[in-house]
Amino acid sequence: MRTALADLLPPGVQRVLVTGGAGFIGGAVVRRLLAGSSVQVFNLDKLGYASDLTSLQALPEAVERHTLLQVDLTDGAATAAAVRQADPDLVMHLAAESHVDRSIDGPGAFIESNVLGTFQLLQAVRTHWEQLPAERQALFRFHHISTDEVFGSLGPTGRFSEATAYDPRSPYSASKAASDHLVSAWHHTYGLPVVLTNCSNNYGPWQFPEKLIPVVILKALAGEPIPLYGDGANVRDWLYVEDHVEALLLAASRGRLGSSYCVGGAAERTNRAVVESICGVLDQLRPEGAPHARLITRVVDRPGHDRRYAIDASRISAELGWTPRHSFEQGLEATVRWYLENGSWCHSVRQLSGYSGGRIGVAMAGSR
Repeated sequence: MRTALADLLPPGVQRVLVTGGAGFIGGAVVRRLLAGSSVQVFNLDKLGYASDLTSLQALPEAVERHTLLQVDLTDGAATAAAVRQADPDLVMHLAAESHVDRSIDGPGAFIESNVLGTFQLLQAVRTHWEQLPAERQALFRFHHISTDEVFGSLGPTGRFSEATAYDPRSPYSASKAASDHLVSAWHHTYGLPVVLTNCSNNYGPWQFPEKLIPVVILKALAGEPIPLYGDGANVRDWLYVEDHVEALLLAASRGRLGSSYCVGGAAERTNRAVVESICGVLDQLRPEGAPHARLITRVVDRPGHDRRYAIDASRISAELGWTPRHSFEQGLEATVRWYLENGSWCHSVRQLSGYSGGRIGVAMAGSR
């Protein structure tokens, strides 16, 4: 069973600002807040190529308690105005450019969005927090959501923890590392009450179909070659998005100020194993295309491809009582079923974004 939202948010929280709430993880946060609480949700999103509001439009609660603020965080004046309008008790900062392959082809957008955008938000939120009355100021929190990719690449043993040194290897992870450091600096320099989380690879319904799991599902259904980077032995820890949302809400409301929490799904898998698992689920659900694994095709590896990520989530477990509720097998089957049932959504968002399903992030691959 889900943890009741009343047990995840302090009673004084009435207004929540979620940045990136039209994205995959941000959208899941907004849906949970709307369905499980009475808070007013302000959704700040620039509505970029991967943004989508379909999952929110079907919620009756959205009519009364969801306000979309279409703002690019790099616009300092617009961001400050949005923060004033939202007048939040809690800010959950998820807005980010997040696709590693795209950061290889166009790193500038990642620096602007993830670094400059976070700076502008911090400035606006600091001004807001400093002007709050004492009671609300004591309640206020800024929660910055980041990635385990800031820690670099692991060898065959060990796991990332909150004590792991930063060692980003891609333009994406470097931009997120920079944003993490900005948030920490605003806490230590200005006293802004912040909490940080670094998560492993998320998956689940409503994920924009450029990430590994939806790409594999859609390629397999279309009978197209399923791309597998390099030898397929790169390892990731997989986290079902609904489990992540619970961790985020716990950290936002109960996490120690100035502290960070690593959030993982306890589900390390090689990329090849993930692809083969998806094919296995599809063989059961769509046997007419079996064996789908025959479509797996090795392609040139991603430049700077980190070999292994793994998360030690013992701090958030010990301090906040969080553990993932879904095994990888449970979450994957639910995800595959969702994409089978929502092919029209996948087609629509691809068309609107101009993304045809082809590989990106190959600017340097041919020269290696």
